[in-house]
Amino acid sequence: MKLVYPACFYPNESGGYTVIVPDLLGCVTEGDNFAEAFEMAVDAASGWILTSLEDGEDLPKASDLGCVKADEYENGLVSLIVLDMDSYAEKYGRKAVRKNCTIPAWLNTKAEAAHINFSAVLQEALQKKLAIE
Repeated sequence: MKLVYPACFYPNESGGYTVIVPDLLGCVTEGDNFAEAFEMAVDAASGWILTSLEDGEDLPKASDLGCVKADEYENGLVSLIVLDMDSYAEKYGRKAVRKNCTIPAWLNTKAEAAHINFSAVLQEALQKKLAIE
């Protein structure tokens, strides 16, 4: 699913830009230059939308580009950003991903007898290996 939302870009004193996505309440980010700010806007908006989708919430309708004015701050400009939600969800979503792995039969027998949750053990081991808390 691809979505398009308008974003307002405001230059700041350091040469970077602050970005507000007006249709996504509280979706604000910034970048050191316009290109970085644009990437950050796509990432922030994608995260906002993914959270809403995973929480089962309705998505806000995108405003028409002509209706959005970047006059909240001086020298603002409006641009459309495109969100590739399938790609973003694949990379960052909480949706479970099925993995196939192979272990010796004797180890499987012992683990099943001990009522081991294979998915939980794999998740814990991966988090430990990747130093994720």
